[in-house]
Amino acid sequence: MSRFLPGNDIRLLVCGEQYFPALEAAIDQARHEIFLETYIFADDSIGARIAAALARAAQRGVRVRVLVDGFGAREFESTHRVALEAAGAHTLIFRPDISWVTLRRNRLRRMHRKLAVIDAGTGFAGGINIIDDMHTPGHTPPRFDFAVQVRGPLVARMHAECQKLWERVAWATLQFRPRLPRLREYANRQAGQIRATLLVRDNLRHRRDIEDAYLEAINGARSDIVIANAYFLPGRRFRQALVRAAARGVTVTLILQGRVEYLLMHYASQALYGALLSKGVRIVEYRRSFLHAKAAVVDDDWATVGSSNIDPFSLMLAREANVVVSDAGFTRELRQKLLQAASHGGRELRHRQWKNRPIQERVLRWVAYGVVRMMIGLAGDLLARRRAGRDTRHNL
Repeated sequence: MSRFLPGNDIRLLVCGEQYFPALEAAIDQARHEIFLETYIFADDSIGARIAAALARAAQRGVRVRVLVDGFGAREFESTHRVALEAAGAHTLIFRPDISWVTLRRNRLRRMHRKLAVIDAGTGFAGGINIIDDMHTPGHTPPRFDFAVQVRGPLVARMHAECQKLWERVAWATLQFRPRLPRLREYANRQAGQIRATLLVRDNLRHRRDIEDAYLEAINGARSDIVIANAYFLPGRRFRQALVRAAARGVTVTLILQGRVEYLLMHYASQALYGALLSKGVRIVEYRRSFLHAKAAVVDDDWATVGSSNIDPFSLMLAREANVVVSDAGFTRELRQKLLQAASHGGRELRHRQWKNRPIQERVLRWVAYGVVRMMIGLAGDLLARRRAGRDTRHNL
């Protein structure tokens, strides 16, 4: 895992109500450079608001670079892109080919990160897309999610990741540009007392960094684990780590999606509930609104907020970014927010009631689980073939 860096100030931002004003203010204060990466850049009031702030920055001479995903932000090219480019901003689209006609391995390899770095001195990371999270039809808004605002040495690492991915996508899309200048002004400036690190997931050197960090924390847990995750379909290693923690007396609480957003994933995730509940793992379904959080706390001084779900798409295929914090105060604050959400907006499942669900529900869950595993297995086979082909070419 990446080395923890001391000297950071990290502020927890709950939902868009806190995140978007902080992001907009940082953009409006930018003097040199802005990187913004997002999976979704919606054509709504929030998308217009952030796009306008980016355009203002570009017009006053700030180097603005916006990277969006070609599937999640598939409307971006016909909405905000033209206005941003006209204002002087640079935009790139990660894997714009989203054809579903043929089975293409690239279509599942998305850019799911939500990162922003302003003047290499202020960074943002988390799970919140550029979208109006108060728009949750039929539910009590907002969509429940987190981000962090970072100042200190960790921002240099966030900046380096944004710059590296921008340059790679620029070359991959044949938009050749000179190598970007480095901003050194804030490189190692101390801003606080918090130790933290940035973990990314890609398909090269960092394929398991986020999952391994979770497993290390879970395997070392002594008192409690609280995980809030929107799409929860972990592999065997992850499930076994949770069960072992519960067996040694650790209180393990999972706060998971109670609202049906994606039908297949919803029922596939529920296929795992019975085995976990039977081993003493607590499961709370969050039902107040859509749960979009990807956050966790372990014991008194380990916490993470980021973009990575605990499912095969995030842990095996997508580009993700999580900030991991080692600080008692931050961990305490995040735990309080998570447990408060579970108490006010969740419903705890009981093993006895769960195993007595109608047979048709159980069949539906296992069919969904089988379909998702088959899809992931197929995608993994395609990726393995590609890597094998690449290795063969390198050995020629």
